[in-house]
Amino acid sequence: MEYTTLGSTGMEVSRLCLGCMSFGTPDWRDWVLDEEESQPIIERAINLGINFFDTANMYSTGESERIIGDALAGRREEMVVATKCYFQMDESNPHSGGLSRKAIEQELAASLDRLGMDTVDLYQIHRWDYETPIEETLRTLDDAVRRGQVRHLGASSMWARQFGKALHTSDSLGLDRFVTMQNHYNLLYREEEREMLPLCDREGIGVVPWSPLARGYLTRPHEEFLETTRGKYMNDGQFAERIDTYRANGGDEINDRVAELAAEKGITMAQIALAWLLHQEPVDAPIVGTTSVDHLE
Repeated sequence: MEYTTLGSTGMEVSRLCLGCMSFGTPDWRDWVLDEEESQPIIERAINLGINFFDTANMYSTGESERIIGDALAGRREEMVVATKCYFQMDESNPHSGGLSRKAIEQELAASLDRLGMDTVDLYQIHRWDYETPIEETLRTLDDAVRRGQVRHLGASSMWARQFGKALHTSDSLGLDRFVTMQNHYNLLYREEEREMLPLCDREGIGVVPWSPLARGYLTRPHEEFLETTRGKYMNDGQFAERIDTYRANGGDEINDRVAELAAEKGITMAQIALAWLLHQEPVDAPIVGTTSVDHLE
């Protein structure tokens, strides 16, 4: 395993981050693994040198956090754990989502409880909250850092102008600023190269892309994509729109080229796609999800 410093945090993380959305309960998504199935993958990841784990409160409505917490018990200090908040956790409780002070404080406490941790290494806002002033969100997050519940702050999936505003607001108010950006970036979706990545590079922000394998679209010939359990799930609603976006931007041709290179070099398509991403200068650690030890290896 290779390691790098995560942005300006000084924390050393593996160049691959294990995405934990796949761990939880199949009641939430058909392709999600339960705890018994998840544990061997997490153990093997640790044995292979991965020390960076990314989850969120909304993954299996908290079950992912609990599984990760249990798996890392007794070796917490060696690992870097990231989680997120924003999406509503309880449809009957409007304060279980968003980025108000009430929502963040309640959801952070619940996440720490499920993780079995007093402090989380990286706490990220999962999306931009258009209903809450960014000043309130940033002051609340800064308070969490000062209380010792959070070590570092991160953001995910927003416009560069919004991220720039958040960084400027933190600086002007003397608050802890975001040190990472978890954004959608892969061979089939390169919009982030226009504004977000240059901003992160200039500000010393660690970049931890999600969906580096395009929801599996870069791991097998495009003709076979919908044959998988997750592929069938991705063929519906907003996820189908994402696949359409990939295809509209030359996705099938890129998929063909990745397959050609993989065959030429005798490796997998996933390895080609990840190698490309790891060679992009601003990228620290792509977040890779998996549902089998074989794919992990």
